[in-house]
Amino acid sequence: MTTNSSLARSALIAGVLLALFTAYSLWVVAGHGYFGFLALARREPWGMQLLLDLVIACSFGVGWMHADARRRGMTSWPFVPVVLAFGSIGLLSYVVVRGLRATTSEPAPAA
Repeated sequence: MTTNSSLARSALIAGVLLALFTAYSLWVVAGHGYFGFLALARREPWGMQLLLDLVIACSFGVGWMHADARRRGMTSWPFVPVVLAFGSIGLLSYVVVRGLRATTSEPAPAA
């Protein structure tokens, strides 16, 4: 079973990754446009392979997120469109919110 402290640690790590990766993604989109990856995927087999790999990985991630959210009494629907539009940013966002929710619902220590 996952403890609240390990969820908080996961949320912290995911939060740092989320901030760094989001900043990098915004920089790339600013320079090449939101659909710039499609030109690479059409031109380079490795680009297409990476795009397909991301779609597969995010599909599994959404399945995990939905099951995890249901088990924790959360909803996953706000994160699904974020995953569809921004990939890993949506999954990292869910992990951050999940960890924050667990730490705020942690029972107070006995006096």
